[in-house]
Amino acid sequence: MPVATLLEKALVTVKDNGFKYTKKRETLIDFLIKNNRYVAAKEVYDYMNDLFPGLSYDTVYRNLREFCEIGIIEDTELHGEMKFRFSCNEDFGHHHHFICNVCGKTEEIHMCPMDFFKEQLNGCEIEGHRFELYGRCPDCQRK
Repeated sequence: MPVATLLEKALVTVKDNGFKYTKKRETLIDFLIKNNRYVAAKEVYDYMNDLFPGLSYDTVYRNLREFCEIGIIEDTELHGEMKFRFSCNEDFGHHHHFICNVCGKTEEIHMCPMDFFKEQLNGCEIEGHRFELYGRCPDCQRK
């Protein structure tokens, strides 16, 4: 899907969830769409602060967390640090990833292993889960 379409769809979701449109929010989302990988909040902040001098790190981080809650941004802990990326699922729906340990690129996994685990945990109520695979993408294997 083209970047402009993804951005438009994300901004509609932002508005539908009660957030005001701001150029800063649009810029943050656009940065993550174009990077198409997991990035540290500090990297997002550095980019944003260059464009909007004086912007606080807390504001950037709060927006990243809020956008995770509404599903347009995904987060993961990679190398002991929280990282963020634009949702690779066009409908911002449930999915899982393979994540490259070197560059942070991701590949969407088109199945969920929860049915297997539900069978193993008879009587338990699962309230959430995360399933990620880690390794090296083809580009990083060649380096």
